[in-house]
Amino acid sequence: MNAVAFLDWRSPEHFDHSGDKPCVICTKPTPLRSDTGKPVHKVCAEEWIDTHPPKEDQK
Repeated sequence: MNAVAFLDWRSPEHFDHSGDKPCVICTKPTPLRSDTGKPVHKVCAEEWIDTHPPKEDQK
């Protein structure tokens, strides 16, 4: 059984009140921001993490 990514984005830093920007993954508008400030839907980020597991030297 594989683990599924679940991001906790309840903190206000993940919401940009200045407006929507295109998600870096699906390009649809989103007010959500990643930990690095990139516009991305939470579900898009979780799916990306699931499909791009870290390499051995990145753990």
